[in-house]
Amino acid sequence: MAETAKAAPARDRRARGAEDSEPEAAASPPKGSVPAEDAETLVGYYRRMLLIRRFEERAARAYTEAKIGGYCHLNLGEEATVVGLTAALRPTDYLFTNYRDHGYAIAKGIGADRVMAELYGRSTGVSKGWGGSMHLFDAEARLLGGYGIVGGQLPLATGAALAVSYRGGDEVVMCQMGDGTAAIGAFHESLNLAGLWDLPVVFVVINNGLGMGTTVEKSAAEPELYKRGAAYRIESARVDGTDVVAVRDAARTAVERARKESRPYLLETVSPRLKGHSVVDPARYRTKEEKDALKAADPLARMALDLEEAGVLSREERDRIDAEVTAEIDEAAAFADESPAPEISTLFDYTYATPVEGELRRFPADPVFGS
Repeated sequence: MAETAKAAPARDRRARGAEDSEPEAAASPPKGSVPAEDAETLVGYYRRMLLIRRFEERAARAYTEAKIGGYCHLNLGEEATVVGLTAALRPTDYLFTNYRDHGYAIAKGIGADRVMAELYGRSTGVSKGWGGSMHLFDAEARLLGGYGIVGGQLPLATGAALAVSYRGGDEVVMCQMGDGTAAIGAFHESLNLAGLWDLPVVFVVINNGLGMGTTVEKSAAEPELYKRGAAYRIESARVDGTDVVAVRDAARTAVERARKESRPYLLETVSPRLKGHSVVDPARYRTKEEKDALKAADPLARMALDLEEAGVLSREERDRIDAEVTAEIDEAAAFADESPAPEISTLFDYTYATPVEGELRRFPADPVFGS
């Protein structure tokens, strides 16, 4: 009878000093508590979360008014995750997102007016009016999309991390995705290459519990999605996505590991969305009890209460911030309304990053030959 094979040795870590370990869930402070943080920082996070909330509410309204066309997916309920993740990044770090990208653009420092103008399809928009809701892009802010294809951003983010590594830079690439993306081939291919090549990329799965209308439990054999990093020897963690400080701290751990050790990281944030998959989804797959539970767990209301109980933010100050934020969103909507649509002649201006000889710029009904 053949001798029982001995366990194979662990893969050579190429002197990076990291140890193989099982992923662990990141700890979160108890609900209702406020960490020992600078009050100004906490109020700043709250204001940013409220700005995203009011922006998305206005976008939903504009969609019903036919001012926004195409698909439109909102960050309602995910504001703590959005703000916490971006708070862990430096201005020079890169961010790739999926199509639920409005809040990330605002949190990355892009003006609400330019984001709203893009949703309206106006030339003053962040993508000159040609991208729309799902394709926000700003190289200066290092927001590199906005991708409508599920998982389309993963290989590109991995490639960007390879470029950073090749140049010897200290930037980090953060790649956000939904929970459904963790089941596609590009997810596994990207994590495998990132782990194999020691790339400075942080993959973030926003687990809002539903891939469109299907629950994670019914679509994933392992519903604790952060554990999938173990297959590629990538450190991973799971965090309460409704707690902005917990998300920020978990993201900082991930980002600094990527920056200092040039190792990828997989972070899962459990962050339920308050509404349906998109603005046209009534979310009838949710029971009344589920909707009531989501409303009770609203991260914005929770943070407002925590800050008030801690004496950090009074009700009067909250009302003042709300008024300021609402005025900013009103101005953004007015800016979008008053901005011009892009000229048809600019349709092909951004097809390529640099001029391409012989580029086809023919419009429908233009002659195939001749001037």
